[in-house]
Parts: sequence; structure tokens; C-alpha cells
Amino acid sequence: MSEVLHFQPPEAGGFTVTRWNLTVQCDFDRTISVADVTDSLMHRFARPGWQDLEDAWESGQIGSRECMMGQVALLDMSAAELDAHLDQMPIDPHFSIFVAALRRRGVPIQVVSDGLDYAIQRILGVHGLGDLPVMANQLVQVGDRSWRLETPYARKTCVRASGNCKCDRLIEQRVRNKKVLFIGDGSSDFCVSGKADFVLAKDKLITHCRSQRIAHAPFENFSDALSLMQMIMDAAGYPG
Repeated sequence: MSEVLHFQPPEAGGFTVTRWNLTVQCDFDRTISVADVTDSLMHRFARPGWQDLEDAWESGQIGSRECMMGQVALLDMSAAELDAHLDQMPIDPHFSIFVAALRRRGVPIQVVSDGLDYAIQRILGVHGLGDLPVMANQLVQVGDRSWRLETPYARKTCVRASGNCKCDRLIEQRVRNKKVLFIGDGSSDFCVSGKADFVLAKDKLITHCRSQRIAHAPFENFSDALSLMQMIMDAAGYPG
């Protein structure tokens, strides 16, 4: 089926979608998770110096890849301490319902994050979502209490010098003839939001999308996001 339909969102622009070709890519930290998981690890386990790296990243002196590699090298924690910390990290209470609704109607969803793969997978697993595909930086244990960051999804020409170039992850879906709906919240999502077909935005990403006239709809939690997705899936002809 190749019928093209148009969804008119409550914000700037519209979303043209062909039946059966939609995929959803979703940020993790402060989008799915309530807090920034990497920041929580730094506050609890990192040796001094991590905040200097954070300040350098926020001021644009270094990219997120260099920042996170330096910060992860400062972590001083055992695997057991890491797991105990991650197991108490909350996620949006409506996210599981959101995922179930997409799967029921045949819409694939991927977690695309510039955070830590092990942390994301561990937290999702606690909430019964351990089978969600996750593309993120790799957290590697190199000693009893020492860690290293590996970045298999990095790209040398990434505008944001990120560990995980979210724009590349979006292009991978485009070559499969997919329309990409991106869900995010902050500055790590600014670049990719301008390339997505449509955006569900919260927090700082709302302001960015408005200022750049990027087609989007604002949401506060995944209950709101589900209502918007139901309209989009209906417009795209996905079976109810």
C-alpha cells in the first residue's frame, strides 16, 4: 500500500506519512527516564574532574564524545554498585503502555541515545522492556572499579561530535524507505530533530523546534505521546 496521508499536528508544519512505513526513534535520558542517568552516576561515583568536563562540553569547547569518555574514565564503582544504582532509577510510568500500543499496531520503536548502553538496557529490563533495541555508547568494565567508554556509533563528521550520531541512526532508517518520528527532550536532540519527518518534543526541544519551525507536537509524558501517536497511526492506516 502506498497511499500518502497527511497528519496536521497542533504545532508548526505537518507530517506526511505513507502507509506501513513509519518507525519511531526515542531518546532515553529525561525522555524515557525521569532523570539523566549518566549525570546521576557522575554525582554518586565519579572522582573530581567530571564537572570540569561537563562545563567544557556545555560551553562548546569539546563534543559530547570527548566529554563522556573523560567522565567515564573517572568513575569509581563496582559492577554490583552500578547495578544497585540503576535498579532504582525510575522511568516515565506511561512508557511501557506506549511501547505496547506501538507493537500492537506494528510500529517499530528503537531507543537511540548518546548515553550508556548497559545502563539503558539494565533499566529497561527492570521495567520489562529489556527486548527493546538500543543504540548507544558502550560502557566497558576494565577493572574491579574502573570503566571505559567505547563509541561504535560515532562519526568523525558529526556536527555535535557525539559518541552516537543520532542523525546517522535516522539515515539508516531512511535508506529502508522509512519515515522517522523522533521523540526527545534536549540539546542532544537538536540536530536530529531537524532531519526527522516529525518530532514529539518535551522541555528544551519544544523551544528549539518552535524557533526552527520544525514540525512537532509537544508532550509532557508518554500518556500525552500515546494520544498523539494514536492519531498518527490512524492517519497512516495501521490496523487498530
